[in-house]
Amino acid sequence: MRFAGKVACVTGSSRGIGHRLAVRFAEEGADVVVNYVRNGEAARKTAAEIEAAGRRALVVRANMADETKIKEMFNQIKTVFGRVDIFIHGAASGRNRSTMELDTKGWDWTLSVNTRAFLIAVQQAVRLMPEEGGSVIALSSFGADYVFPYYASVGASKAALESLVRYFAVELAERKINVNAIAAGAVYTDALKHFPEMEQTIKHLKAKMPSGRMVNADDVANLALFLCSKEAEMIRGQTIRVDGGVTLPLV
Repeated sequence: MRFAGKVACVTGSSRGIGHRLAVRFAEEGADVVVNYVRNGEAARKTAAEIEAAGRRALVVRANMADETKIKEMFNQIKTVFGRVDIFIHGAASGRNRSTMELDTKGWDWTLSVNTRAFLIAVQQAVRLMPEEGGSVIALSSFGADYVFPYYASVGASKAALESLVRYFAVELAERKINVNAIAAGAVYTDALKHFPEMEQTIKHLKAKMPSGRMVNADDVANLALFLCSKEAEMIRGQTIRVDGGVTLPLV
């Protein structure tokens, strides 16, 4: 129960990695804010799991591309909980096109949800963090450093996200707020189904995977729980990969 009495807000927590993060933090004692934009039924199921763990859940529908909705979400959090100790930006979207086919509307949308929302949300979350500090995590991907088919908009947005993490880590250190990023490997969730030729890409990754298996959402949650703990106090502004070793330069 490392986070008993704490409040965690996880954006994009109705499904996939965000869902597991929300539930795992509840199992460690935190009350959890479940954010979603489309799938209310899945968000309510996440909330039910949190409550089954004996913690409180606040379900908030808020489009991360909309600054007003982000601010309204934190106003609700202030009203219900009065604080935020942990903020995790797991919401993500993207226009899955090659660079030559990528339109500016898709580009703007991707940057708004993946990167701009992180900037706005952290600014809001920090205002609700107590004097003893807090933790911030951004979920990135190794597409920030490597090239994948149809991933240009997402990869660029994640690279910018990781840069923001470093700036926040320095500027918020005096507030005792720790900021890091987790770059997850190809975690097999429903989100991957939206990418063209993903089955071939997954097959290629599996063949290169020293660990012998794909990364799962609990692997990501294990790291997030550690990074938000006191034991990780001196890990700041870092992007840590959870990828089963697939990005290692094998000879």
